Amino acid sequence: MRLGKVEFCHLLQLIALFLCFSGMSQAELSRSRSKPYFQSGRSRTKRSWVWNQFFVLEEYMGSDPLYVGKLHSDVDKGDGSIKYILSGEGASSIFIIDENTGDIHATKRLDREEQAYYTLRAQALDRLTNKPVEPESEFVIKIQDINDNEPKFLDGPYTAGVPEMSPVGTSVVQVTATDADDPTYGNSARVVYSILQGQPYFSVEPKTGVIKTALPNMDREAKDQYLLVIQAKDMVGQNGGLSGTTSVTVTLTDVNDNPPRFPRRSYQYNVPESLPVASVVARIKAVDADIGANAEMEYKIVDGDGLGVFKISVDKDTQEGIITIQKDLDFEAKTSYTLRIEAANKDTDPRFLSLGPFSDTTTVKIIVEDVDEPPVFSAPLYPMEVSEATQVGNIIGTVAAHDPDSSNSPVRYSIDRNTDLERYFNIDANSGVITTAKSLDRETNAVHNITVLAMESQNPSQVGRGYVAITILDINDNAPEFAMDYETTVCENVQPGQVRGFTTPCPSYVAALKRTGSSCLGNSASLKIKYNQHNTASILTRRNGFRRQEQSVYYLPIFIVDSGSPSLSSTNTLTIRVCDCDAEGVAQTCNAEAYVLPAGLSTGALIAILACVLTLLVLILLIVTMRRRKKEPLIFDEERDIRENIVRYDDEGGGEEDTEAFDMAALRNLNVIRDNKTRRDVTPEMQFLSRPTFKSIPDNVIFREFIWERLKEADVDPGAPPYDSLQTYAFEGNGSVAESLSSLDSISSNSDQNYDYLSDWGPRFKRLADMYGTGQESLYS
Repeated sequence: MRLGKVEFCHLLQLIALFLCFSGMSQAELSRSRSKPYFQSGRSRTKRSWVWNQFFVLEEYMGSDPLYVGKLHSDVDKGDGSIKYILSGEGASSIFIIDENTGDIHATKRLDREEQAYYTLRAQALDRLTNKPVEPESEFVIKIQDINDNEPKFLDGPYTAGVPEMSPVGTSVVQVTATDADDPTYGNSARVVYSILQGQPYFSVEPKTGVIKTALPNMDREAKDQYLLVIQAKDMVGQNGGLSGTTSVTVTLTDVNDNPPRFPRRSYQYNVPESLPVASVVARIKAVDADIGANAEMEYKIVDGDGLGVFKISVDKDTQEGIITIQKDLDFEAKTSYTLRIEAANKDTDPRFLSLGPFSDTTTVKIIVEDVDEPPVFSAPLYPMEVSEATQVGNIIGTVAAHDPDSSNSPVRYSIDRNTDLERYFNIDANSGVITTAKSLDRETNAVHNITVLAMESQNPSQVGRGYVAITILDINDNAPEFAMDYETTVCENVQPGQVRGFTTPCPSYVAALKRTGSSCLGNSASLKIKYNQHNTASILTRRNGFRRQEQSVYYLPIFIVDSGSPSLSSTNTLTIRVCDCDAEGVAQTCNAEAYVLPAGLSTGALIAILACVLTLLVLILLIVTMRRRKKEPLIFDEERDIRENIVRYDDEGGGEEDTEAFDMAALRNLNVIRDNKTRRDVTPEMQFLSRPTFKSIPDNVIFREFIWERLKEADVDPGAPPYDSLQTYAFEGNGSVAESLSSLDSISSNSDQNYDYLSDWGPRFKRLADMYGTGQESLYS
């Protein structure tokens, strides 16, 4: 008869209870002897506890308390005089004892996996005196294990990898299941492993849980991932045991077992000849079923007529072969190129070389397309020379350009005037001959760099550029002269033949004087000029000493002539001052007036005189300042009156301009003429030159126009308040349509006022109508 899982567990519980009861009966029959225990007033007795180790089956599911065992002392005569007490782990809460009989029961379900044993203490007391009749003793209640826990994979689910094409038996990963049951009791914790899903590709060792490959030549390119289900079962895999499962995801890692292959045996691309160097012509890619480093490739051009014109490199991200241009293409020279390109893996696996060569080749044909190109000059730079004395219209040189296209369109030439702003040169549009258009001057511009434009006659948008450097050759057209106004000194005590002052450099063209045997010609009774090397001249004295009283300044004319053909000359003046020098020849003073000063007047006296003059000037300035202050009025004039100043502190703009005086009188007179002012912070859109004259119109129109005029003035007034301020105007209008009713003018003989309309104004104006409405004669009657 086959038992189910639940029936089998109940059977085990019954067997365990039987064993416990039989153990207790044996314990009651045995006697444990100990040292004598003494009580005061009584004879010595022997300790006589009776028990064995207690066992309690876990997971008891009954409704009554589970009997654990019995405590008994041979002092107990069964008359109820002995009371048993239990203390320690779980006493009173889990375990209870019958104080009369010593029977121990468990009141709760116990789990060995939570606590495997409990340590308690027992005490036998005299019921009357409540004193111990036996010494307290410690004992253990052990929880008996049953198979109530299935194996568990604490580290699951698992992921692992194994190289593709691995041989059979290659280890993949090890799985481990743990069982919480007691491994020392029975087979409840003895686990075996089996594979439920993943066959026939993988297997697992029953005892160790090591997963291995079970099939050879598993190809990642066919299937790269497998899902395994592993079972762990306790009770050594027997029926009735508990089991647990976990999943293992096995990924086949890539190996280089696939060579690269081009999808096509040939490719063709069209490329315009105007494509610049380093431009990409095409991208080709060999397909490799492998991934990662195993799919990395190298490309190279192994054959073809474009080896020096094109090159190929690899894009590391996409593993594409990128073909680029190395030289300029020319449709007129060559219309197509053929390349033989090879793709190969960078790294190969010797195990798979038998699968074939790990490289492949393809053919790439590149067709060059014709493009309308601009004219090309025969030389990148045309150097030319012309004398600055050349006549206008003379030929300097010629440039040449041609159309590189097969059509060979005619070319027309012109000068880029941005490079020849002064229009010194012209060019013949058909021949390219460059001529002078103005007189040239080397001293103004020694080199002219101009750009010549060549454009196709049939397509003027195609323009080529050539560069011409025109050097202006010098002629002797400038007379020599001093580069600056030279001035030097000579000492009064100078000796003849001494070089005094400083060496005076002549212009650079004086160097030619020596070659012609000439010199800087300058004659004087006291001084002379000596030509030196390196285009310089020195001043030499011709007599003993000089006197400032006789002549303090000498003007030495120097005649300079160059060696040009024809030679040019000029006369320049050198200023020489006679100075008083010290013993070393250093000039102290060159002022000739010092000799005419009165005798005995020293430098200190001169300083004192100057100080007195300055003091007098300061006193005069103070007196003038005091007089001006006394003449100022003590009262403020009308413009400086600050009584009408409106100072506001509650606005955000204007700054110091808000404190300007505001004319309140202008608010009371509509027709007052105010100067237009321009705001400094905004630009007015219009200026108001005059104020319109108001006629007799209704008051509401007058007020509206009045406010509108004030608003316009505020917009352009730099002293106007901010825009968010409130402005009030005291305005009463221009009067009524009846105009003045005054009788001051009515008595004049030439008055032509007519007041007949007063009779239409009602009874309130009857008196006025009687006085003024009857005509001129009634006024005097």
